[in-house]
Amino acid sequence: METQLGPTSNRFISQRLRLNYVDWGNPDAPPLILQHGGRDHCRSWDWVAEELRHDWHVICPDLRGHGDSEWSPEGNYSMDAFVYDFAQLVHTLGYEQVTIIAHSLGGNIATRYTGLYPEKVAKFVNIEGLGPPPQIRRQLEEKSVGDRLRQWIEDKRKASGRNPRKYATRRDAYQRMKEENSFLTDEQARHLTIHGASRNEDGTWSWKFDNYLNIWSGSDLPTDGIIALWEAITCPVLLLWGKDSFANSPASDGRMDHFPTAKLIEYENAGHWLHHDQFDRFMSDVKVFLG
Repeated sequence: METQLGPTSNRFISQRLRLNYVDWGNPDAPPLILQHGGRDHCRSWDWVAEELRHDWHVICPDLRGHGDSEWSPEGNYSMDAFVYDFAQLVHTLGYEQVTIIAHSLGGNIATRYTGLYPEKVAKFVNIEGLGPPPQIRRQLEEKSVGDRLRQWIEDKRKASGRNPRKYATRRDAYQRMKEENSFLTDEQARHLTIHGASRNEDGTWSWKFDNYLNIWSGSDLPTDGIIALWEAITCPVLLLWGKDSFANSPASDGRMDHFPTAKLIEYENAGHWLHHDQFDRFMSDVKVFLG
């Protein structure tokens, strides 16, 4: 079999933004989209893609404002924008149906897409990607629309004055990566840093993501609307959660009730990035699920 050293980088257009994705080849195989989470990048899937590229046509997009995709000029990182971008990727590539593995923010995006277009998704692996539990969302919704939008405006204004953090060397950025996730091996942290940081004009290094990403929309869908999208999903769903994660498990807050086709697996000794923390077990579970 021909050896491929790595993926090819490509672009597609969504809402006038040039967005990046990498393609791991094998175009005659069924399409599999690997969608990263917030402040991450498409090359964080490299280990997973290497395992699956012989059986799948693996596509890994960079979200707007992440990795090698363009930043939104007006800082538009609403869920509507992200979901449109994902739908545009599938549409642009011409897939009738896709299989999806998605993490965190990427999982939230892909879950909404799957509820909007259930016929377009064959199977879906969601890694800690459902957003805040409904109870927390409903508390936020108790605030008036005016209060929420004023807070959003204030937060956006603060973000506009925030300078990207600079690291004197790429090794300093690597050390920060290690601090952020203590489960990472040195090799994992090195790889994620190499592909996740870029050099500034003054020779320092900064992460590739846009600072505006940290501002949550003041006008997201209401909780009942999000639940309706969850309940519209018809394909088999595998939900994966790390027991050492900051994210609440859907087993404990009633969210599982809204996913009639879902199975949940919780991982010991794994945090939010369980596909890094327990890679071998993750790959075993995913391969069984994908069939």
